[in-house]
Amino acid sequence: MNTILGLIIIAIGSIGQSSFYVPIKKVKNWSWESFWLMQGIFAWLVFPFIGSLMAIPAGHSLGEIWSAGGSDMWKSVGYGILWGIGGLTFGLSMRFLGIALGQSLALGTCSAFGTLIPALLKGDNLLKGDGLILLIGVCLAIAGIAVIGYAGSLKAKNLTEEERKKAVKDFALKKGILIALLAGIMSACFNLGLESGSSIKTALLNIGGNSLMVLNPVIFLVTIGGFLTNAVYCFYQNYKNQTFSDYTRSSGKIWMNNLLFCALAAVLWYSQFFGLGAGQSFFAPGSVMMAFSWSILMSLNVLFSNIWGIILKEWNGVGKKTIFVLIIGLAILIFSIIFPQIVK
Repeated sequence: MNTILGLIIIAIGSIGQSSFYVPIKKVKNWSWESFWLMQGIFAWLVFPFIGSLMAIPAGHSLGEIWSAGGSDMWKSVGYGILWGIGGLTFGLSMRFLGIALGQSLALGTCSAFGTLIPALLKGDNLLKGDGLILLIGVCLAIAGIAVIGYAGSLKAKNLTEEERKKAVKDFALKKGILIALLAGIMSACFNLGLESGSSIKTALLNIGGNSLMVLNPVIFLVTIGGFLTNAVYCFYQNYKNQTFSDYTRSSGKIWMNNLLFCALAAVLWYSQFFGLGAGQSFFAPGSVMMAFSWSILMSLNVLFSNIWGIILKEWNGVGKKTIFVLIIGLAILIFSIIFPQIVK
């Protein structure tokens, strides 16, 4: 029962993440780099800071908890900087491929690297016991995402150039796929950053921290690193494209609209990791479900992002074969999520 509750909490957070790009479509008169930076301020600084404070018991401070982790604190920030490259290219992947296909490819790669690398670093044997279950589960997730990617390629072949542009304004298949794969590999560093902060979680639990939110201070460290990477790139793009005027010449009405939708997108994005930390608290430490939780989150993100893709008509105009392949891919993803629990 506890495991099911944990999965439900992670799924709720995943629904939020898979929806985060929808409010961004309501941002007006700002360049990509301007709204990406603004939503990043909320997503990677404001809401993670609030989430961290919710985890700290009375009489203690966030700085105290971070200091207890020693060098692990800086490892989490460092992985966050690398993850920031993934977060940056993640947004670009959806720009060129759409929500459904962009998230599918990026998150599939992220799922594999983010789950298996920590296991290998711990010295887990992936060829027997729990390690083998973990490996099979990840392979199933990758297979499901690969099938969805194939459905995306069928979609690209079936649609005319005009139809592609109508569904996704800046559609570019080859460029989008390369960016999505890079985004996935670098995004896996987020989970490496979370794993590096285990001593911070332990320190927080030792002083009576809320077990449901014990991961939040570590999440904040990773997102700080990610913000640094994205801020540098976005300011560079503002300079290169001469779009600093987005911040200085926009009317009060435009500012209020854009701040509102950037903040909404940010809280939806942050909900995935808030939910991950809360959901993990219902899994036994060191269990297969705990190790597989990152892959579960990524698989759910792909599942729900494709549901959004259907709602936003990104799959309109494709043939029955493409829809059938898409459904098969989604079914494999769903099975990969429940597989570790079935075999245990």
